[in-house]
Amino acid sequence: MQNGPVTVFGGTGFLGDTIVRELVEAGCGVRIAARQPALPAWLEDGDPVELATADIRDESSISAALQGASAVVNAVSLYVETRDVSFEAIHVTGAGLLARLARADGIERLVHVSGIGTHHDSVSAYVRARARGEDAVLEAMPKAIIVRPSVLFGPGDAFLTGLEGLTRLPLIPLFGRGTTRLQPAHVVDVARAIAKLTRHPATERRLFEFGGPEVMSYREVLEKLLAHLQRERPLMPLPFLAWRLIAALASWLPGPPLTRDQVILMQTDNVANEDVGVFRDLGILPHSLRESLPSCLPSGLTQG
Repeated sequence: MQNGPVTVFGGTGFLGDTIVRELVEAGCGVRIAARQPALPAWLEDGDPVELATADIRDESSISAALQGASAVVNAVSLYVETRDVSFEAIHVTGAGLLARLARADGIERLVHVSGIGTHHDSVSAYVRARARGEDAVLEAMPKAIIVRPSVLFGPGDAFLTGLEGLTRLPLIPLFGRGTTRLQPAHVVDVARAIAKLTRHPATERRLFEFGGPEVMSYREVLEKLLAHLQRERPLMPLPFLAWRLIAALASWLPGPPLTRDQVILMQTDNVANEDVGVFRDLGILPHSLRESLPSCLPSGLTQG
């Protein structure tokens, strides 16, 4: 393996930025590859971080970002399609192109970030694209490592921040009866695992699913959050049909707050498979949601 930097595609996103930080703290040089790359706010003088302007759909910019790299992480993600950008372009074509170019450049280690629940028969276009993306990556680079995190949480996340907003309503609607099981994973734990996998992990596994130490229903997550915020709100079951109608109406808005794919995802348990690689294979003891809430939500949010 070369001694060059680890190139992190999507290194300015919620997970990508944390991966960059974990790599830097581990003593690795990092190259942040993004359409609009920027140095992290937490960066200190002397930290070995460089920038590369790259679009996962553009071969020449990918090649430039990979030049001299020792490993590569694909943390690029798209949750809402637009007229100009599709799931297929990012999660399938782009992911496969990146893997093919990495292999051609002699890079031996590629960590591709996907998601728990990925399968080809899903009614969700997002999930189907994730599955085809994994196939495209492994076809181009059979020794690539696939990482599937559960729903991510951490300071400044979309998950807890969004739920906190819901707890300000006088009545909180549940997805169905709120029985869908989740296994939220702290973003730092997932980023630390990925950073380890870019080097020399003490495991030969090629597929990992990362979930936190607690498996909870959606209702239980909300109840924990309400207790932390010292708020009392009634939880109201709402049929998934109603959610699909809401998502259909929201789809006409710019940057819709809810999509059809998100509703579909909430109908299926999001729990790690213990038969593949997990945190303990990398010597990581994950943080629980309960113990992390005070650091994830600013103290000012606990009022109301």
